[in-house]
Amino acid sequence: MDNNTNHEIPISGLIYKWFLINVTAPDAVYTVSYELDKTIGFVTGIALDSNRERLLVQRGSQKIEINRQEIVPEGFLSKRLYHLPSIEAHKRFLRRGGKIPVGNGTIKVDYRDTSDALAPFEPYWVLVTLDCILKDN
Repeated sequence: MDNNTNHEIPISGLIYKWFLINVTAPDAVYTVSYELDKTIGFVTGIALDSNRERLLVQRGSQKIEINRQEIVPEGFLSKRLYHLPSIEAHKRFLRRGGKIPVGNGTIKVDYRDTSDALAPFEPYWVLVTLDCILKDN
């Protein structure tokens, strides 16, 4: 019997996809939908980064859906998805227990900026990075 959980994926079958959320006003929700390429079969990890890490960590929370399936619940703190560059690259992603099928290929993020006295607002961007596997791998 085959054990698919240990299936090795060639490096050519791995790809990162990313998109930006521009946060231009305090205390607002920014909803962004992103269509993945039809060649992508699965998402295996999610990570966040920003040009103003302190604002991301102290002010941000989000909800993330893949193919209308909630992967990260509403109010999930951004600091749980952000990792310092000193962390090994393969450990920087939130892993949700295997491969998440992309289905229709739609990724939806509801990012919320919330006031924090220790992190006064200034415009910033949030980079959402997805660790993906191509179809047929």
